[in-house]
Amino acid sequence: MKLVFRYLKPFAAALTVSIVFLFVQVLCDLGLPRLMSDMVDTGIQAGGIEQGAPEAISAEGVDLLKMFLSEREAETLANGYAPAPAGEDEAIAERFPAAGTQDVYRLEERDGERAEAVDDVYTRAAYALALTMQGMQQGSQPDAAAGQGGTASLEPSQLYAMAPMFAELKASGGLDAYIAAAAGDESMAGSQIAVTFTRLFYGELGVDLKQFQRDYIVGIGLKMLGVALLGGVAAIVVGWYASKIGTSVAMRMRRDVFEKVGRFSNAEYDKFSTASLITRTTNDVQQIQTLILMGIRLLLFAPIMGVGGIILAIRSSASMSWIIAVAVIAIVGILLIMFALAVPKFKTLQKLIDKLNLVSRENLSGMMVIRAFGNERYEEGRFEQANDNLRRTNRFVQRTMAFLFPAMTLVMNLITLLVIWVGAHQIAASELQIGNMMAFMQYAMQIIMSFLFMSMMFLMVPRAIASAERIQEVLNTELTIREPADAKTFERGDGVTVVFDRVSFRYGNAEEAVLEDISFTAKPGQTTAFIGTTGAGKSTLVHLVPRFYDVTAGRITMNGIDIRELSQRELRETIGYVPQKGILFTGDIASNVRYGYETADEAEVREALEVAQASGFIENMEQGVASPISQGGTNVSGGQRQRLSIARALIRKAPVYIFDDSFSALDLKTDAALRRALKRFTSNATVLVVAQRVSTIKNAEQIIVLDHGRIVGKGTHEELLESCPTYRDIAESQLTKEELA
Repeated sequence: MKLVFRYLKPFAAALTVSIVFLFVQVLCDLGLPRLMSDMVDTGIQAGGIEQGAPEAISAEGVDLLKMFLSEREAETLANGYAPAPAGEDEAIAERFPAAGTQDVYRLEERDGERAEAVDDVYTRAAYALALTMQGMQQGSQPDAAAGQGGTASLEPSQLYAMAPMFAELKASGGLDAYIAAAAGDESMAGSQIAVTFTRLFYGELGVDLKQFQRDYIVGIGLKMLGVALLGGVAAIVVGWYASKIGTSVAMRMRRDVFEKVGRFSNAEYDKFSTASLITRTTNDVQQIQTLILMGIRLLLFAPIMGVGGIILAIRSSASMSWIIAVAVIAIVGILLIMFALAVPKFKTLQKLIDKLNLVSRENLSGMMVIRAFGNERYEEGRFEQANDNLRRTNRFVQRTMAFLFPAMTLVMNLITLLVIWVGAHQIAASELQIGNMMAFMQYAMQIIMSFLFMSMMFLMVPRAIASAERIQEVLNTELTIREPADAKTFERGDGVTVVFDRVSFRYGNAEEAVLEDISFTAKPGQTTAFIGTTGAGKSTLVHLVPRFYDVTAGRITMNGIDIRELSQRELRETIGYVPQKGILFTGDIASNVRYGYETADEAEVREALEVAQASGFIENMEQGVASPISQGGTNVSGGQRQRLSIARALIRKAPVYIFDDSFSALDLKTDAALRRALKRFTSNATVLVVAQRVSTIKNAEQIIVLDHGRIVGKGTHEELLESCPTYRDIAESQLTKEELA
């Protein structure tokens, strides 16, 4: 994965922004269940009252509550409130209309330890009062499990009227049991009753309780809407940056692979198949792009969401935290089984894609040969086997992944049922509020979803790692043809002299050399031709001049400078090369000819075509030089492809020309006309010609005969007929006695 991190480095700023907004998105997603819990518990059940201790309370209410507290607790309650004389505190009077005409007490602090202490003693007092009322109605001892009883239907004035009786009971110790029961009950019943009494006190001060509740619900609803919108905006920003980073990394990676492959010599191409290089440039890069895109959005999102969900779920209900543990254990168990089955298959998928591409490419490029030999069924079988291997592997992986989602859904539904079952019992026992149970359920779902997202990423990671390794293999390939550290330049002058000085060459780790001890000089204005039996090394020899391969011994010089000391660009700019197989590119005739010299004008194009003997068939085309050329030049004949390839080389007007058996598809008449035209056009150039036909090269100033990688003859046509048996055998097999003369 070092490759991925290296390509991500330039996008550190964008990645940082993505992570920041990712945290914002997670915080928003985790905050919504908490707000939903407040909506249910506070907005609906508590009527909008957020805390037990009221913000304002009458003096009678304070005195009443003190009766149900110890002396120290009563002092804490009294110190938590400050007098607010009638009409003096406008803020209190605005919220509590009765405060404008009567003295009240206002809560001094709403946050902090002091506020918590006041809220705690207020809750105890309210609970003890409720238990006392319940006991008086039932004539029994206090029951900690008792509900609100009839307190909700009482009016504050009724409670104040009973104050003398409560005072007598406290003096006689009759309230001690209720006070102790309230202090010893750790359930949520006390908090619920405290809220009920707060509503009574608020109603006494003229508060519209229905409007109060509506205001709270609307406020929480707006908060939820704002959080949802913020989370949505954060998700959009994260998605935008993730897409930008992923596509940019993929673009740079494809560019680097393409540039590296473009600098490969034939030796490097021998290590990788064309199908494999195409797969690495497309499918493998796509796998990494998908990993980055999903990784930014999920790989970082899921762990943060999972950890945050666990923490907040425990805060919502620590007593049900064991359910989260059960869910995590079940999910991890499923994932381990899935990974053990699926991950090994990912390592073979890319190789199977390579194989399928290879078979497809061979079928398409060799279609005519396949049809000629009637091997359609055989090739269909090859394709079917490669296709079926890929299908079976993909199907296994997809089935494994398809099982993952139902398994996660089952766990999710079972956990939901378990939360409802356990939560319902705790709600009945006043140990949990409904909103907290709903929030816990939401957090449990978020935790499970985070593990589901992580599982998806873990399934992507092995395949992306395999793709990264394949791309790294291309990028790390050592080039056998390297640029010189201090490139030299040379003056072309009247021409370029090419000298082979004791040159030998062998492929890779081959035991035998293809060429051995080759020495000759090719001079400007002369044609040096190479002929020999098949496999003698003719094409390999001329491939050494443009450095498609580098010599393994000896050296090749141009005007006295070793070609390895020249930059590849300068070296190849001096050469007009025509390959053995005429290769054309998608476009038209003019664009293919200008491929050799982009800025050539129309006159230069027509001159090159005329010398290459291509003008005749082009004039018969409706669109002339604008006639389209399909991929590979399949819409023109082999001879036409060769002539267009020759024109492409001639338009460069280079000092050195290499014709690698470039006349084999031409008829004898066209061949002769082309050679006459070339003689005039290349009168000052050094021409290297590989040929199979003696008639093509019999007029060359120098003919070199190769046999098994060695020079067995060198001279003119007449000289070689006398001195070289190999050449004479070739000539006699092709020409009549009259033609030999």
